[in-house]
Amino acid sequence: MGLVAELLLFLRENKKWWLIPLIVSLLCIGLLSLIAASGAAPFIYTLF
Repeated sequence: MGLVAELLLFLRENKKWWLIPLIVSLLCIGLLSLIAASGAAPFIYTLF
């Protein structure tokens, strides 16, 4: 069983649905930081 499937089972069994926006936002911030460290950084900085 994968990590994502185990996390979803935990959320469903313990009714911790409020954690989903937190996890998604942390993943987005992590993805943005990975992209910012690459060669696409000048294009990202112009968006903000």
